[in-house]
Amino acid sequence: MGRTWRICLLSALTFCIWAGGSQGAVFTDDIGRKVALDQVPRRIVALAPSITEILYFLGLGERVVGVTQFSSYPPEAAEKPKVGSYVNLNPEKIIGLSPDLVIGTADGNPPAVVDLLERAGVPVFVLNPRNIRQVIKALVTVGELCGVRDRAVGLAEGLSRRVDAIVAKTAGRAKPIVFLQVNLKPIMAANGTTFLNDLIRLAGGVNMTRDEPVTYPRISLEAVIRGRPEVILISSMDRDGAFAEAKRQWLRWTLIPAVRNGRVHLVDSDLTDRPSPRIVRGLEILARYIHPDAGWDD
Repeated sequence: MGRTWRICLLSALTFCIWAGGSQGAVFTDDIGRKVALDQVPRRIVALAPSITEILYFLGLGERVVGVTQFSSYPPEAAEKPKVGSYVNLNPEKIIGLSPDLVIGTADGNPPAVVDLLERAGVPVFVLNPRNIRQVIKALVTVGELCGVRDRAVGLAEGLSRRVDAIVAKTAGRAKPIVFLQVNLKPIMAANGTTFLNDLIRLAGGVNMTRDEPVTYPRISLEAVIRGRPEVILISSMDRDGAFAEAKRQWLRWTLIPAVRNGRVHLVDSDLTDRPSPRIVRGLEILARYIHPDAGWDD
């Protein structure tokens, strides 16, 4: 399985490999742009918390010279200079950090900022993972860019094995209907085009709101009652009392099978919303909530 995954990862790469570890190279990013690097990057700015996490997961934290707001994992990342939020970037701060590579995301970073940085001579590589497998591939992509391909492939293989283990464990089991709440007030969910839907699918469930036309639709209480979810998961950036209160509010509605059977759970949104290596841990947690009787080892 590991060898198959390695071949799959490497054959999917559309950019070149560093020659001798230091020669210039041209890479193709996830939205088809050519990105030229003179040498293996040593000063990197990450334009999303997920990208920061990928860089640290690869052991490249010392190369990170700038991050965005809410880049709080690992804890030492929070001490790095901030360049704004990933949707409201400060180009002057980015340029002032003298990066030799900026890594951005198509899901949120303003294209105008990417264009401005390019005109200023700063190379920007844009990632665009759309599901869990592509998040793992993005890890290899970043490793390739930064000259640590072998390390990245090894780590990616480990993540892939964990995903495969979840899929194998839940295969053939009944797929319960899952309502995943992503915002408290108003109540919001996620449709079938999202990472969250992919998590539910891989964890062996069926997303109740998968067919909604809006990516993150508002959902009424009546719609949840009609949908009769067997599992309710609450994944929200709101914390403290509001987070726990959301669960208490659901527990009032015993008409819903998930409530009646005690299957309403809180989930750390950092593990489910960010396309970073920790999303695999989020998958493992969701799978245990969706299939608690599957005979998990831990």
